[in-house]
Amino acid sequence: DVPGRLADVPGETWDRVVTVDLLATAAVVRAALPFLESSRGSIVTVASTLGVKAVSDATAYCAAKFGVVGFTRALAAELAGTVNVTLLIPGGMRTAFFDDRDPQYRPGPDANLNDPADTAAAVMFALTQPPGCAVREMIVCAEQETSYP
Repeated sequence: DVPGRLADVPGETWDRVVTVDLLATAAVVRAALPFLESSRGSIVTVASTLGVKAVSDATAYCAAKFGVVGFTRALAAELAGTVNVTLLIPGGMRTAFFDDRDPQYRPGPDANLNDPADTAAAVMFALTQPPGCAVREMIVCAEQETSYP
């Protein structure tokens, strides 16, 4: 993500955010799909709370993550009964994601951010469902997440 107003984010930067966050997601799924179908595997895509809620200064990120939401929902319909597909919508987490941002785009010291281990545990829950059961979508965030809903 490279936050900023649309007019202030260079076009090539905007395109890179969409390429990495949306198009690369589809490319990885496409490459793995033959194996996943033959093994009845599972896919977990990663969107964001900003894939369901738009905010200012995040046009590229919101566009890409809204795209991941639509891509995953369509993929789940397409692969139903052959490959489990789960959409993960994580809220802000205590990671290095925000480290290189301008201060105005960093969460404050009192921000309610989720522990990445909790998000990983939720993904493992989705992946360990019994045959015939799928967790289609998960929103995993700190209890008082400010970016959702």
